[in-house]
Amino acid sequence: MRSALKSTAAIIAGFVAASIVMMIIETINGKVIYPELGRAGEGMTDRERVRALLATAPVGAFLVVIAGWVLGSIAGGWLAALIAGRSGITHGLVLGVLLTLAGVANNLMVPPPLWFWFASLVVLLPSYPSGYLPSTRILVSNLRWRLRG
Repeated sequence: MRSALKSTAAIIAGFVAASIVMMIIETINGKVIYPELGRAGEGMTDRERVRALLATAPVGAFLVVIAGWVLGSIAGGWLAALIAGRSGITHGLVLGVLLTLAGVANNLMVPPPLWFWFASLVVLLPSYPSGYLPSTRILVSNLRWRLRG
């Protein structure tokens, strides 16, 4: 029971961390890097107007979003592996499925260009279990050792 709660907490914390990183980068994208695009999209709720705005958006704005999704998923996968303490790859994959579903939902609500659909899935799917990469495992074990000692 305790390990199930720990696993659930790890995945929830990873999802929240990933979402926060993604939101920060997307906010920087719309307020600092492409402020005119951010101002044009504020308060826009009509799907067709959003589609028209995104059709004129620079490719760089979409690349920043993809970079934010990758960095967020890496951060979330790392945190999930840290909290879970075991089976990091499993937690990364579960988190990956949840974040992929969230990305698909986002793409359905805010319709991006077709190339963005493919780019986001191709780039994001491999990045979710990154919390279990060997270099990340070293960081996790060092952090655990420092927290204990």
